[in-house]
Amino acid sequence: MEKRAQVAVVGAGHAGVESALACARMGIDTILFTMSLDAIANMPCNPSIGGTAKGHLVYEIDALGGEMGRGADLVTMQARTLNLGKGAAVHSKRVQADRMKYRSIMKRALEDTPNLRIIQAEIVDITTEAMGDIKKIKSVKTHLGEEYFVDCAILCTGTFLNGTIHTGSVCYSSGPDSLLSATHLTDALAREGISMMRFKTGTPARIHADSIDYSKLEIQNGDADQLPFSWQTPEDEYARSEQTPCYIVYTNAKTHEIIKSNIKRSALYSGNIHGTGPRYCPSIEDKIVRFADKERHQLFVEPMGSDTKEMYLQGFSTSMPIDVQEEMVHSLVGFENAKIMRYAYAIEYDCTDPQELLPTLEYKKISGLYGAGQFNGTSGYEEAGAQGLVAGINASLKLKGEEPLILPRSSSYIGTLIDDLVTKGTSEPYRMMTSRSEYRLLLRQDNADRRLTPIGRKVGLVSDAQWSAYLEKQDKINAEIERASHTIIRPSEELSELLESLGTSKITVPTQLSELLKRPQLDYENLAKFDTSRPEMKKSIIFCAQTEIKYEGYVKKQLLEVKRNERMEARALPQDIDYTQVKGLRIEAQQKLNKVKPITLGQASRISGVSPADISVLLIYLENK
Repeated sequence: MEKRAQVAVVGAGHAGVESALACARMGIDTILFTMSLDAIANMPCNPSIGGTAKGHLVYEIDALGGEMGRGADLVTMQARTLNLGKGAAVHSKRVQADRMKYRSIMKRALEDTPNLRIIQAEIVDITTEAMGDIKKIKSVKTHLGEEYFVDCAILCTGTFLNGTIHTGSVCYSSGPDSLLSATHLTDALAREGISMMRFKTGTPARIHADSIDYSKLEIQNGDADQLPFSWQTPEDEYARSEQTPCYIVYTNAKTHEIIKSNIKRSALYSGNIHGTGPRYCPSIEDKIVRFADKERHQLFVEPMGSDTKEMYLQGFSTSMPIDVQEEMVHSLVGFENAKIMRYAYAIEYDCTDPQELLPTLEYKKISGLYGAGQFNGTSGYEEAGAQGLVAGINASLKLKGEEPLILPRSSSYIGTLIDDLVTKGTSEPYRMMTSRSEYRLLLRQDNADRRLTPIGRKVGLVSDAQWSAYLEKQDKINAEIERASHTIIRPSEELSELLESLGTSKITVPTQLSELLKRPQLDYENLAKFDTSRPEMKKSIIFCAQTEIKYEGYVKKQLLEVKRNERMEARALPQDIDYTQVKGLRIEAQQKLNKVKPITLGQASRISGVSPADISVLLIYLENK
């Protein structure tokens, strides 16, 4: 029997789930391969979704028609918004999620989707065929000997490729959570000319909840009246949902002494680990060495789910042997009698060089083959989901003969993430942060739908229901901004007292509500008594309208900057240029440009090693050509 599909998605982690759903929902015959049906959308590390800049990615995934936000809302145990002391641009939602329920919900979403088959099998090989100067994907092969002929394949292998677990001097072949390692596909990819890298990540121990003395810990409650990630989640119901407390504990001098005296027993410092680890999420022994002046480090005690006693010790990732792990855990206040249910470990895995990919996430030298998620050198569930969604969209558009989706940096954190990867590459697991975007004020959580839902609608992922909800929301926001600009607040003694108590000057003449809202000390809540014509509105409408009003001047400036850069982004660079033949380019620039093969002048300008002088040379070259 000849087995065929239009798209094969390899791996059912967070990237694979979004890829498969995107393809199937766009009408493409899709097969999703997973090594275990019981580990679909698994969270092998912290069962949380969102966080600084990561929350932005989840909102953007939802705005484009993805699934992660809806799933996260349904399994929220605690919700908080980070960076509330700063401007709205960096407010980032984070939820503690029930990991088992999340897996179940995402698996069911896949099972209920037409055009999608899910098969438990390991992909061990791919085949290609010649297509002019490049190759084209032809098929994928399973460990059971089956061959599936496909038009496109999306590799979402996570940390499974040649996965190796390290705990002290003990190391063995394994994927995360004691799942099987994928031990054959790397060789097949290397044979096809794909460059591979070796990265490392890790996870902390899990502690039995009943063995912790919570009276000695700081309690960390969730934020009241939270907004959901997804347009599908009713705001009122979500805000009323019960929240589970988390806790804070700190390392101490005893903890640090245990780590220092055993540092050479750590797989990280013994020389056993050769892969590069994440800079922004280091192991605890790495923190002790790198930040020797710090007397303590903050750790978070977080639940793994509502139906388990496992507690996650965030910030305590380690590759120490288990006897040292026991000592380290018992040195923490409140953990003197703690019982470890799962020991911490580090995991090394193979991933690809993302500079071999186009901004569509398709390989430059293998047509129809895409990469997404940790396979592309990133870390985090949210970064994976975002890439998976874009890869799935682009594979589908390719098969339909339509223009690809390339999100500019000014449109989204997803666009920033992908541009960073394919343009600059990465020498360590890449993590999204708000500081990576030069357009932070435009790329807020609250306006993700305004930025991206029309794009999701155009490619065919945004349903009629989502589109209708989006249009209604935007109409209400625009109406409220208009109302605020025409609503006059008159001076009064009571208002003057309020303004002075908040540290802002009183008004002496009738003033537009919108002008008052631009003051940093004022918001809708503290002006409610004086805004007598205000209609009933959802919290999301109020927040969006208020943010648009407050940052109007700054947003206009940033939009002008986007417009200035658009000319560079619009100047296409032919893909057949041999940059060694462009006179005036420095040797380093020639080498970097030939490796990346930028598609626009704007992308070329962001390549490390390409100077403004090199860009001037390219401009002259294009004019002459």
